[in-house]
Amino acid sequence: MNTRPHADGSAGDVDYARIASGYSDYRRPEPRIEAAILAALGDAVTVLNVGAGAGSYEPVDRTVTAVEPSASMRAQRPAGRPAIDATAESLPFDDAAFDASMATFSVHQWADVEAGLAEMRRVTRGPVVILSCDPELIEQSWLAEYAPEVMAAEAARYPVITRMVNALGGDAEVVVVPIPFECVDGFNQAYYGRPERLLDPGARAANSAWTFVGADVEGRFVRDLGADLESGVWDEKYGYLRGQGEFDGALRLVVARSASRA
Repeated sequence: MNTRPHADGSAGDVDYARIASGYSDYRRPEPRIEAAILAALGDAVTVLNVGAGAGSYEPVDRTVTAVEPSASMRAQRPAGRPAIDATAESLPFDDAAFDASMATFSVHQWADVEAGLAEMRRVTRGPVVILSCDPELIEQSWLAEYAPEVMAAEAARYPVITRMVNALGGDAEVVVVPIPFECVDGFNQAYYGRPERLLDPGARAANSAWTFVGADVEGRFVRDLGADLESGVWDEKYGYLRGQGEFDGALRLVVARSASRA
């Protein structure tokens, strides 16, 4: 199987050369989500980050080794924090090389989920921590009314949670991660109470699911949502979300504690 189908090395079904520009402006680490990841990593000193992208959620107080197949995303990483050009399915490390490993918003990009998780388990002594979305909950959002094609595309890409749990040994813990109202990591559900933000083309471009629909769908979304915000229709239906401090959406943390339990 070809795990590097794009010119810049991107794995999976999205060419990150198309969306990498400005990505880190919209997809910044959210402190509350970051805290949940750090807690799951425990006291690990050496951490592997798989599908590391521009470096969001990498702990700054640990020794981190980053893996990122997309040259465009590697170019956005901070100075002094390079990433190795490799894929999840073929990690170039010895067995049990790291105290912990992590992957945030990347597992749905892997060509072979089971192979990638098996590789993470192989090279990790302690916890394997996966931040992902439950595909069964992605479409439970006002976005499904305005952009059903986008939500369907996103739901189809994420592996079901039980699939990841089973691949990690069957005893992994699944943690609900609430999304705060002012979430600075701009994935689609992060705008649950701030619909105006998704009228920004950059906010949509930072979510890869939008690349799976045509300009006609995106144009309809902007037109319909803009009109409903101006008329007050959106607020009549969903305005209660503006006063909701957090949202239990699709965001999940899958944590397999140690290799001995896998």
